[in-house]
Amino acid sequence: MDTRTSPIRLRITQLREVLAQQGVHAVLVPSSDPHLSEYLPGRWQGREWFSGFTGSMATLVVAADQAVLFADSRYWVQAEAELAGTGITLEKIPTGNSTAHVDWLASHVPAGETVAADGQVLGLAAANLLRDALGAVGVGLRTDLDLIDSTWPK
Repeated sequence: MDTRTSPIRLRITQLREVLAQQGVHAVLVPSSDPHLSEYLPGRWQGREWFSGFTGSMATLVVAADQAVLFADSRYWVQAEAELAGTGITLEKIPTGNSTAHVDWLASHVPAGETVAADGQVLGLAAANLLRDALGAVGVGLRTDLDLIDSTWPK
């Protein structure tokens, strides 16, 4: 491990500890803020802080057993370089496919488990899509937890 990837691995480990304490199997960390802004203030750059990926758009999922960054073709080369050695897998998605993370969660999170996503940063349509897809496979969704803040530097 080098000095670049070691902090990222530690942050993911700390986040997984918080997930376990809250009874949550996975957390969704989008590139978003409460205003759904294109450019995010520092406080809302949790995806970058946890993954080390500096591109402007991607979605991170941290589960109990794996972490995956969903990025479209504009960012594949950059993401592969920035994720190297972090233990985070790049999931290459087609440009414009904003639901790949939903499909991944629905197929990888066991029934009876729970996924968390900060409800402040999900649009209504995205929250409903996520809730419906997870509910169809017996997975719960909590949008009342800010799990990122509990590991974010103060």
